[in-house]
Amino acid sequence: MSKYILITIIGIYLSLAVCAQQPGRILSFGVGTDVKVTIDLPRVINKDRSTTIVFFALPNGNTTAQTMGKKLVAGDDWHYDIQHIRAQTRFVRKAWKKHQVVVAYLESTQKSWPQWKTLHSNYKELVQHITDTVISLIPARHKNVYLNGHSGGGRFIFSYLDGVDNIPSDIQRISFLDSNYGYDSSYTGKLITWLQHNKTACLNVFAYNDSVALYNGKPLVSATGGTWYRSHRMLEDLSSTFALKEVRNDSLIVYKSSDERIQFFLKINPDRKIFHTQQVELNGFIHSLFCGTRYDSRHYQYYTKRAYSKYIVQAPDL
Repeated sequence: MSKYILITIIGIYLSLAVCAQQPGRILSFGVGTDVKVTIDLPRVINKDRSTTIVFFALPNGNTTAQTMGKKLVAGDDWHYDIQHIRAQTRFVRKAWKKHQVVVAYLESTQKSWPQWKTLHSNYKELVQHITDTVISLIPARHKNVYLNGHSGGGRFIFSYLDGVDNIPSDIQRISFLDSNYGYDSSYTGKLITWLQHNKTACLNVFAYNDSVALYNGKPLVSATGGTWYRSHRMLEDLSSTFALKEVRNDSLIVYKSSDERIQFFLKINPDRKIFHTQQVELNGFIHSLFCGTRYDSRHYQYYTKRAYSKYIVQAPDL
């Protein structure tokens, strides 16, 4: 079967697949032999309305259903209650009423994008195929693309960057939710060029001081192996071109450009705890889409109580 026939068949499913329990539609399909794509769509797509496609690359060890989240019942795995991307998406849609938001969950069979990459020497081409396929399926004329991911999902973003000479203009926002483990200075030039030439592009990074975090009394990561170290490297690299102001807010240190298109949210960790998932759970996904916009902190605050609790429902059948 050619990929063009496959896309046509998927397009039919896109029109017919309805999630009975949610005011939206869920479509799942495979790309290649070891990638599952699950698309969360508004119930109706208006092709003339501005549409944002958010690629959310899953964290290590989590399924799509766990990443979406659900109301817990007795015996449920705790992973269903630590991200709630589905409910946070519903919050965003409620606030962003004149805009259409599509979320594409990206899951590898290995449940690890770093491991998936090592298994595929042609990973650059595969990542481009995954994103191009999803974008082509959304029947809208005006499409913006956000690259987003938690934990090991950041490796998918870097794999995408590996495959392009210049970040395309339709990529409007890149968000690392405690996921920029793979950053090094080889990516600096592409990010700087993108931010300089695309005046609506946004980069935001979320991290906590995992360099001092303890698990069972032992260091969680090495001094240079976590997102705290990588985020500071990224800050240093970007600061050579952009002026970033430091603002302290309770337990957060925020670095931002004057136009707020670049923002780093860094949580201090004096008690040496693990805050890996809380950065997502405590309105982190919402903030990754809204920070620096007129919706920033409207009816929610980053790293405070869940603003989306009323949108948590039973999980759709995937």
